[in-house]
Amino acid sequence: MLSSLSIWAQKRKEYLEKKVDSTETFYYIIKGDTIPREFIDLEEVILLNKLSFNSTEDRRRYLILRRKTRKVYPYAKLASERLNTMYARLDSIENKRDRKKYTKRIQKYIEEEFSEKLKKLTRTEGQILVKLIHRQTGITAFDLVKDLRTGWRAFWYNTTANVFDISIKEEYQPFDVKEDYLIEDILERSFQNNRLDRQKPAFPIDYFELTSHWNKKTK
Repeated sequence: MLSSLSIWAQKRKEYLEKKVDSTETFYYIIKGDTIPREFIDLEEVILLNKLSFNSTEDRRRYLILRRKTRKVYPYAKLASERLNTMYARLDSIENKRDRKKYTKRIQKYIEEEFSEKLKKLTRTEGQILVKLIHRQTGITAFDLVKDLRTGWRAFWYNTTANVFDISIKEEYQPFDVKEDYLIEDILERSFQNNRLDRQKPAFPIDYFELTSHWNKKTK
């Protein structure tokens, strides 16, 4: 019986093969026959309303905000990735001295990676970046300064105070601040047309609920 089962398993392996087509539909090929799975896996798609503006000036401001948001979002995304990597690594380091040494090394790496790029940003671009860092990490730039201290603190204070003259305590509040809502709209549209790579925010943001919220406010 065991011998028969072994032969059957080998034959089944030869005839049973899992395939995936361009629609993410799974197919099983059994002796030349194609059997589709009972359902298709599709990514969630958000249908966006066509943009409309009350005036030419509103449209101009939106386009300027879009340009600046698209410019700084990759920095916020990268900062989130670097910080997540750092925190995950720190969780595996038990020795206090080794943790401190590793943190300093990451601080230096982040500073070198970001410093020259951030100095080229305008004040408004810097403020948008601060908001997006909060969106992607769930932590304000100010609290990151407190957590990471030393070189990171000096870097942020120097960059923001001397170049940006902005508040690094700023939070991302798309339900309360109109500009933040517009930023979220810009991000969603940019994700869908592949202008930006989507990265989930650190806290849930329901785009439908957000849009409905602001539509009611403007009526």
